[in-house]
Amino acid sequence: VQLQASGGGLVQAGGSLRLSCAASGITFSGYAMGWFRQAPGKEREFVAAISGSERSTDYADSVKGRFTISRDNAKNTVYLRMNSPKPEDTAVYYCAAKAWVVARTWDQYNYWGQGTQVTVSS
Repeated sequence: VQLQASGGGLVQAGGSLRLSCAASGITFSGYAMGWFRQAPGKEREFVAAISGSERSTDYADSVKGRFTISRDNAKNTVYLRMNSPKPEDTAVYYCAAKAWVVARTWDQYNYWGQGTQVTVSS
């Protein structure tokens, strides 16, 4: 199983950025996908998740209304659109996969990508 995250970089506060995560080695539509992030000196935290059927999404309160998670099951890819990012969104962002339903706790996810750095400048 491989999860390959991409799309990170430097973005100005108030701008926009889209992260992608391409999956291989799993039946993608059978897996919920999540995005987590970890800033230096902080614990890994939940950002957003989407069910395999796309019917269910969940967001951390800190990103609700600014970030949007989506997926394209034909391309085995999950996305995180980051609108109006803030400096406090600066972190390494990880995508993760778990069977079936969405979850907020990282230890419920079976597979992880390598992470992509997002830096938001003020």
